[in-house]
Amino acid sequence: MGENGWHWTDAWIFVSLVIASGAGRHRRSATSRRPEGVRLTDVLSTADHLNHTIPQRHEVEAAVQRLVGAGLVSVADGWFRITAEGEQLWRTRPRAGVATMVDTVQGVLTRRHAPGRADWILDEADHAAAVQEYAVRSIPTPRRSPEGHSGEH
Repeated sequence: MGENGWHWTDAWIFVSLVIASGAGRHRRSATSRRPEGVRLTDVLSTADHLNHTIPQRHEVEAAVQRLVGAGLVSVADGWFRITAEGEQLWRTRPRAGVATMVDTVQGVLTRRHAPGRADWILDEADHAAAVQEYAVRSIPTPRRSPEGHSGEH
């Protein structure tokens, strides 16, 4: 698709953000000081699970610029959120399996929305810190036997 159309990575980042947001663990009540949304680390983690690779900084930056510009996503103080329009797009998309979900969403984006161009910049250090946090979080914790249990009978 041309430079002005939606790219696969735009849909990948959008789907990753939707899935990361849907888990609910990062949602906050209206009375909380922390905003509702997810951090970059959660978006990268979900993107990795969907496509078996962590998006590069420029991929995230370009996708978020286009998604924010189209009114589907918002970013404030490092918190990524799906807007009401983005939620509507997600709820009304054709259902697809995980293997084809990003392709399906790219098709919906192409048919229903024009990409925008927001002035959002993802700092190299912020991306690197999010990748590092994800890497540390992904290291499995060693299993331990219950306290006082030697494993012998």
